[in-house]
Amino acid sequence: MKIDLRSDTVTKPTKGMLDAMMSAQVGDDVYKEDETVNALEMRLAKLFGKPQALFFPSGTMTNQTAIKLHTNPGDQVICDKDAHIYHYEGGGVSFNSGVSCKLLAGERGMFTANQVVEAINPPDFYHSPLTKLVEVENTANRGGGSCWDFEELQKIRTVCDTNQLGFHLDGARLWNALVAKKETAKDYGTVFNTISVCLSKGLGCPIGSVLIGDEALMKNAIRIRKILGGGMRQAGYLAAAGLYALDNHVERLAEDHQKAKEIGSVLLGLPFIKKVEPVETNIIIFELAERKNEIAFLNYFAEKDIILSGMGSGKLRIVTHLDYTDSMHDHFLTVLKGVKL
Repeated sequence: MKIDLRSDTVTKPTKGMLDAMMSAQVGDDVYKEDETVNALEMRLAKLFGKPQALFFPSGTMTNQTAIKLHTNPGDQVICDKDAHIYHYEGGGVSFNSGVSCKLLAGERGMFTANQVVEAINPPDFYHSPLTKLVEVENTANRGGGSCWDFEELQKIRTVCDTNQLGFHLDGARLWNALVAKKETAKDYGTVFNTISVCLSKGLGCPIGSVLIGDEALMKNAIRIRKILGGGMRQAGYLAAAGLYALDNHVERLAEDHQKAKEIGSVLLGLPFIKKVEPVETNIIIFELAERKNEIAFLNYFAEKDIILSGMGSGKLRIVTHLDYTDSMHDHFLTVLKGVKL
């Protein structure tokens, strides 16, 4: 039995999802004639209370498009020091949009409205980049799947409005946050100008993300998608997976969260574990007492057909997901309890 806990992106479509994909009504989406893509976009726009949504191949492309919509070359984006747009999007903020990032020292990937205020460059001080956008990530990946406090997000929106800044949400795992915190998509639609949501992480789709936003910004989104090479043709086969996931795979995220918490509890009881970040959703980030043991730890599990992610410096990550079954979970916990370093 192979157990892959590197990420929630490793899942494969369920039979129900495959059936939905194979029966999709499709057309040419570049001409906006794919009725299944159109249905997915309309559904998500309505869900978040926004006028428009646009289907993309990846979450990186939705984020990069949003940044480009909000900024001009030479501008600056405020984000957390652990933000996905800074660490894991290939330097796209600078390459695609010609902007820089001002990194905030948040707590587990989350910062405060006061930190944003302090980070805004004076608009009349031409020596520094012009601050134009604030970006947050919910859940915060490098923060261990941490969930933002919604009231703090509302405070940041007020700061953005006061200073004429855009506000973008990298909501790659927003579905996890909504389930964990019992919040609604419409709540987030009232706070952010643009929102990126991923379908291929916790929801189990093979591909796809959607950018949702205000009309003034979104009118140019399809042009940026074309520039970045994101136009697809009969993409309804992929969009059908998203529609199926929205109907069948959102509420079940609570099962992934419970499994992750149980793994976190076991890790806390092991003598060679230095720290386990608080587990709120489906990501567990933990640190070994001895950094040098990271490779040995990973190899121990690899020999038992269990794959984990090493983050370097003795820090590791585990992610629970749709394909991580109850029997896999029981087996993994048994193996974990027996580790000796």
